[in-house]
Amino acid sequence: MEKYYFMKLREKPEIKSEAAEWFHQKWGVPTEAYLECMEEYLAGKTENGWYLCMQGNKIVGGLGIIDNDFHDRKDLSPNVCAVYTEEEYRGNGIAGKLLNIAVEDMRSKGISPLYLVTDHTGFYERYGWEFFCMAQGDDEPEQTRLYIHR
Repeated sequence: MEKYYFMKLREKPEIKSEAAEWFHQKWGVPTEAYLECMEEYLAGKTENGWYLCMQGNKIVGGLGIIDNDFHDRKDLSPNVCAVYTEEEYRGNGIAGKLLNIAVEDMRSKGISPLYLVTDHTGFYERYGWEFFCMAQGDDEPEQTRLYIHR
């Protein structure tokens, strides 16, 4: 099996459309919304990056960083979003490595802490994330867990 490698979208900007479509298929957020964020990142208007795990030319995992991941705590920014690993690649540490790369990349630019919202418990803690508070998701009936990485 071909090995996978990790990259920032700025290393291969020509795949932004493919990446935006991949995230759209996983999360249902419009492709245009991903493209808009990616284009701001690629143009240097923001350091909120996009990180991918590739196997050859295939995206097998990814995540992004945006100002706010659809919740009411607008003061807690930026947020890791759209964390996803293809099912057949899970259990190989891909999401954890992507999280660590994103945290270190942002920290190297003086951006810390990072936040994320999730319903998962036990996963993010393995990578240095701590439960911070509950937040109300946009159009969500229940509150969701909000984590911090300091």
